Amino acid sequence: MSGSFQPGLENVIASETEISYLDVEKEQIVLRGYDLIELAKTVTYLDVVSLMLDGSLPTPERRDALELSLKTEYGLPEDALAILRLLPKQTHLMDALRTGISAIAGYDGDIEDRSREANYRKSIRLLAKVPQIVAASYHASMRQPLVEPRQDLSYSANFLYMITGKIPSEMEEKTFDQSLIVYSEHEMPNSTFAARVIASTQADLYGALTGAVASLKGTLHGGANEAVMKMLLEAGDEDRMEPLILGKLTRKERIMGFGHRVYMKKPDPRAMLMKEALALLAAAKNEEKLYRMCVIGEEVMNREKGLYPNLDYYAAPVYYLLGIPIDLFTPVFLAARTVGVCAHVMEQHANNRLFRPRVLYKGPRGLHPHSASVGS
Repeated sequence: MSGSFQPGLENVIASETEISYLDVEKEQIVLRGYDLIELAKTVTYLDVVSLMLDGSLPTPERRDALELSLKTEYGLPEDALAILRLLPKQTHLMDALRTGISAIAGYDGDIEDRSREANYRKSIRLLAKVPQIVAASYHASMRQPLVEPRQDLSYSANFLYMITGKIPSEMEEKTFDQSLIVYSEHEMPNSTFAARVIASTQADLYGALTGAVASLKGTLHGGANEAVMKMLLEAGDEDRMEPLILGKLTRKERIMGFGHRVYMKKPDPRAMLMKEALALLAAAKNEEKLYRMCVIGEEVMNREKGLYPNLDYYAAPVYYLLGIPIDLFTPVFLAARTVGVCAHVMEQHANNRLFRPRVLYKGPRGLHPHSASVGS
């Protein structure tokens, strides 16, 4: 069998896509022809949802119609909420999210329809319901009353409200909306690839998204933002940030939030946008110390290892200042990425070929049963 082995499929082209591309040399994340960072600065998350699912930015009328269709799909079946309440208190919230998505699948009458139109309807339902699963799973784990969605709030404001129980300020809403945009799509990370592999078997959208959740739970993928915040809290102060990181490096511990398979020699542009957002949010909340700690950590890692922060490094303190519990950082990431996964599954179903790679076999050959002591 011909072909070279690339561990981790590094630099292997796995799919053709019209959705997104990481142009590392130009430090640009291309989303259907647009610069993701420019989108995050100029439009809303719902505009990006429309761009991802429809292929173009919406008119104001189209955006309003999209928001109305999402709000129409708010709410979870009572049986699904009951399942979340029955989960053991120690259940990881990504596992609860995976369970919640599976639980609502059976309520979707389009589940076995792989047409673009049906997949679009399922995408809208998932975008409406996944944020509530995220929030409800947390409140259920804490044995707290669930926070019902509000029709009078924007999509992003309602998402944050369901988590915190507080109506966000205009700055908080805008900052959270930007974070959803920059987390929304990132070409072919492990979770998106997992979803496309599952979808290539003609599995349904819910199954593919469930697989993406399982992938994103891993600490090498989506769990880094939680680890970043725990490190910042462990340091506690500016004076302790550098010694803490240097000590971890001496012990050869991995510093989460730095380095990326794609961004090796240049910064992650999403991280730089969230760094700006953190500066503004920290100033508004009189938490500049947290921002300065992050800057110190960035400088130390660049000096010692030549590494740049990725999105998780600055998104973590942003989420913390927005009042999002640390255990929900990764589920929120998945909720934002739901639109990207849905777009990829739709594209996979529209022009499908089953993923079936081969292996580079390294085991023995030529063994025979009679040469071994069978049954002794």
